[in-house]
Order: sequence, then structure tokens, then C-alpha cells
Amino acid sequence: MNYKTSFLLLLCSLNLLYSQRKIFKIPDSLKHKSYSYLDDRIYELRGDSSSASVYLYSYLAKAKRENNWKEILNGYQSILHESPSKLRLIYADSMIYAAKISKQNDLIGSAYLSKGIAYYWKNDIQHALDNFITANQYISQTNDSYLIYKVKYNIANIKVYLGFYDEAISLLSETTAHFKNQDERPYLNSLHLLGLCYNRIGNYGHCTETNNLGIAESERLQKLEMKPYFIHSEGVNHFFENNYHIAIENLKEALKIIGKSTDSGTIAIANFYIGKSFWQLKKYDQAVGFFKNVDSIYNKTGYIDPYLRETYELLIKYYKTKNDLNAQLYSIDQLLKADNYLNESYKYLVTRIHKEYDTSELIHQKDEINAQFMREKQHVTMFIVAVVILFTTSFVLTYKYFRNRRFYKKKFDELMVQLNNDHSNISKNKTNKEPILDISPETAATILRQLEKFEKDRKFLEKDLTLSKIAGMFNSNPKYLSTIISYYREKTFSKYINDLKIDYLISLLKTDKKIRKYSNGALADIAGFSSTQRFAHAFLARTEMPTSFFIEEIKKNN
Repeated sequence: MNYKTSFLLLLCSLNLLYSQRKIFKIPDSLKHKSYSYLDDRIYELRGDSSSASVYLYSYLAKAKRENNWKEILNGYQSILHESPSKLRLIYADSMIYAAKISKQNDLIGSAYLSKGIAYYWKNDIQHALDNFITANQYISQTNDSYLIYKVKYNIANIKVYLGFYDEAISLLSETTAHFKNQDERPYLNSLHLLGLCYNRIGNYGHCTETNNLGIAESERLQKLEMKPYFIHSEGVNHFFENNYHIAIENLKEALKIIGKSTDSGTIAIANFYIGKSFWQLKKYDQAVGFFKNVDSIYNKTGYIDPYLRETYELLIKYYKTKNDLNAQLYSIDQLLKADNYLNESYKYLVTRIHKEYDTSELIHQKDEINAQFMREKQHVTMFIVAVVILFTTSFVLTYKYFRNRRFYKKKFDELMVQLNNDHSNISKNKTNKEPILDISPETAATILRQLEKFEKDRKFLEKDLTLSKIAGMFNSNPKYLSTIISYYREKTFSKYINDLKIDYLISLLKTDKKIRKYSNGALADIAGFSSTQRFAHAFLARTEMPTSFFIEEIKKNN
């Protein structure tokens, strides 16, 4: 519907509300026209509300002027059908108001029936059922067979929604037989719904027979707008018979016509079974396109049923194979939202229908449905929590990885500058320092010369060096040696030895390509460390980066 038409409809609606207080003035050309004439014009202009409005208002004004309660309701009903969905309940309430003034049970029942149908179109099953039940209370007190069977048809519709197909078939067999020679459209609607029920109970042969009859009768009765619905039904039936290519062909043919309508439920079902057919043919990418159409309809209209919920189960499976985390989370969220709606709707409807129409079996089915919904909700919730934890952990680890690499690169550059400025890779003697009070200058000088020779001869590469062992080599005592290393080298004994080993290894890594290929264990052995773990810790303490990063950067620089 374009903007202009919507605006005209709104003006018409406001006009009509005003006309309930002030009688609409019928144009002179229509003053003496019959209801049949006006109704024919309204039918010819269906879908063009702006053009039909003068006939719609004239029909209602004529009925009000004549105090013809039946035609007043027909007038409101015609306007209801041509109105946007948001305004239909307003006209349904007007029908009920007028019908109650008439005090005629058939009119009151018919008005509540129309309001129930308006709710059903909105997919508000709870309120639809309430109004059908109220309508039945009034209509059951009349002899109007049309209304009696119309209520049966709408109750059958609810039973189909709930999945009680055998009971729906019983009611639809009655309505089909009654309307066959009475009213064309209810007859074809009953046939169409009957075929759906046969499909749902697995009687695919009866379903095909019913659909073929529906197509033939649509052509015979010149109700060609119903033909694509039977083709649609047969497409679904072919899916269940594993004739996936034919199912796709039929459903696409039906969508060419139905897809231009506002029948969102039928359009969604067609897209769903086309998608499932492609899925069964292992054409998953094509299937997902049609599942997305189902999701789009759900977002726009809120239409979902227990069969369509599988859309999100399949989308979750698909996006898992693609490792698309965002799409998985979206599909899971949609499934949870759909389950919440279905669970609440079913709980209400099963209870209501049990009280008014059904057997105790409904209670058992309600419990099974609720239990299934709860299990699925728990599983999906656990999955969401796991995904969120995984996602958070992955994010933190990734952040730390790149942060550490930036830090290591900075330290590598600083180390290279230091090594270039100090080719000996060792701390220089602090000869300008004041003498140590507890050690004579001559003893300190002797030990420093011995340390320089120790470093020059690379005696530090021996394994398991201890302070006492080196003091013995220098004919000194451990206390003097420790004090001099700490004072002149500005390091503890263990750090002094470890740094000498690491600096030696760094010089090898810079010049010897073969050494760069060695494992940490082999490098530890070359540098004289007693274990790989001690080597790794010493390298990290000296350079502030892991061995692997240092070697990687050395390779880049060379």
C-alpha cells in the first residue's frame, strides 16, 4: 500500500467515525441504488479503498437511514475488509455495538465472529478464541446454519493451529459438505484447510486428492484467487513425500501470486518449505536465503508457528559451520523470543479449548509442549553462556597478544641500541667508585682482574656455577666476591652469571643462522643452563621478551 492510499484510508476512517454522529450524505446518483448494486461496486473496487469509499459509506448510510441492522453490520464488515489492520478492530467494535442494540442473537454472534477473525488476521490467537467462544454462545441460540458452520470452520482453524488435526478434519468435513452448494468461498476455504490437515496426519494421498479437487473447483467456480493456495498446499505435500524439486517448483509458482498479497503466514510457510527442500538437497546456502525471508516476515509481522520455529534451529546449525558467531547469537535470540511467544500462546489456548470443547488429552499435550520448550530454552541458554565466555576469553587473549608484541618490539629496539653501544655486552667496571671500606683496594683490584679474565675466557658457560665455586677459583672468599660483584657490576651473583650467559647467546643468535633454528633446550645447553625452564626465565629477565620473539625479529632485521 503506497503513502497516498494509506493517507486516503486514514481520512476515510476519520470520516466514518464522524459519520456515526452525523449521517453521511449519500450522493444523488447513489440515493436510490440497491444494496446489491453498491455491494457489486465495492467488490469490483476491492483493494482500491479510496475509490470504493463512496460506495462503502453510501451502503452504511443507507442501512442506518433504514434502521436495517443486518445491512448496518454488512456495511461495517465491508469497511473492515478494506481498512488497514490497525483499524479493523475499531469497525469490529462498531459492529458489536450496533448488533447489541438490535438484540438479535445472530447479528451479535456474527459481530463477535468478525472481531475474532480480525484478531486471527493479527495472529492474536488468544483474543481470536475468546471472540469465537462468545460468538458461539449467541449463534447456538439461532437457526442460522451459515453462521453455525462458519463458527465450526473458525474453531477448526484454531484446532489446526494447535495441532489437533483429527478433530479439525471432523469439523471441516462438515463445513465442506454444508458450504459446497451454499457458499463458494467458505467451501474452498474448508477444502484448503482439510488438505492441510491430511498432510499433517501423514495421509499424503488424501491431501493430493483434496488439493486437486480444490484446483478444479476454483476453476469451475471462477474463484481463481484460491487456486495458488491449493498449489501451495500441494507443494508442502510434495516436501513430505520427499519430492523436493517438485515442492520447490509448486511453492515458487504459488508465491508468484500469494507473494503480492498481505497473507504473511502463507508466504512465510512457502519460504520455509522451499528452504527445507533446498536443505534436504544439501544446497544449504540457497536454503538460508529462504529462511532469512521467514525471519524477515517474523520481524515485520510477528507471525510464527510451531513448524516455522525450526527455521532458527537450522540457521543456528548453518552458522555454526560458518563460524559466524554474531549470526549464531542472533538466531539463538530469535529462537528464544519465538519459544517464549509460542509457549505462552499454547499454554493459554490449550487451557481455554479444554474447558470449552476438548478432552483431557489436551492437558497431557500441554505439559509435553511446556516441558519441551523448557528443555530447549535451558539448552540454548547454556549455549549462549558458553559462547559469551568463549568470546570474552578470546577477546582478552587477542588483546594481550597484540599488546605484548608491541611491548616486546619496543624492548627489542632498546636492546639493539644497548648492544650496539656496548660491544662487550657486560657492565663496565665502576673504577671511579669509592673503595669498599671492608675490603682493601689491592684485594678488590685483584678480584676485578680475575672477573675480567673469567668473562673473557667465557668460564661463565659452565653449568651449575656457584658463588663458592668461583670464589675457590679466585683464591678468595664468597663474601668478598659477592660484595664486589654487587658493588662494581651492580647485580646479584645469579643475575650476573645469567646475564653473561644470555648476552653470549644473543651474540651467537645475531651472527649464526643455524643457532636460530635450535630449540630452547638446545640453546639452554649452549649457554650452560642446567634446565630449559631456567634458561627461558633468564632470557625473559634479561631481554623482557621470549626467545621466539627475539629470534623472529633478528630474522627480520637480517
